[in-house]
Amino acid sequence: MNVYKEFETERLFITPTKEQDAELIYEMMNSPKFIKYVGDRNLKSIGEAKKYIQDKMIPQLKNHGYSSYTITRKSDNEKLGVCGLYDREGVEGIDIGFGLLPKYEGNGYAFESATKLKNAAFEEFGITEINAITSKENFSSQKLLEKLGLKCLGTTKLPNEDEEILLYKIKPE
Repeated sequence: MNVYKEFETERLFITPTKEQDAELIYEMMNSPKFIKYVGDRNLKSIGEAKKYIQDKMIPQLKNHGYSSYTITRKSDNEKLGVCGLYDREGVEGIDIGFGLLPKYEGNGYAFESATKLKNAAFEEFGITEINAITSKENFSSQKLLEKLGLKCLGTTKLPNEDEEILLYKIKPE
């Protein structure tokens, strides 16, 4: 069995998302903010979330060595959300993304985990640039991407989508 990289920060464990994280994925992807800003993944049960992990996240992990990572707080082993490096259809190169359960937003967890993965992308995975996309209305995501050092290049559209979204990019310094 392959051993994939895991990371930690002062407050967090950042580990590849696995089937045991299906309840977290189900709850996060069905939160109103996730549906509004990221989209409805149409996950109607924890079983469907488990299948989503099997079909979407684990194959990328096996192919690239990175994918979605579950963010767990060290102090109480509470699963907070996800952060990841994604080979996303319609986005050239690798995309960084993050999502937290609503009750954990505003505590710096997304910035802390995304900073760790951004650095790992450049230093450990050999990625030469990172992209990010976000809704024009998702000001907290925009602010976080800018805090991470990404620059807004303009707008783009994903395949089979009508909405224009913002495209960000960063290269290692």
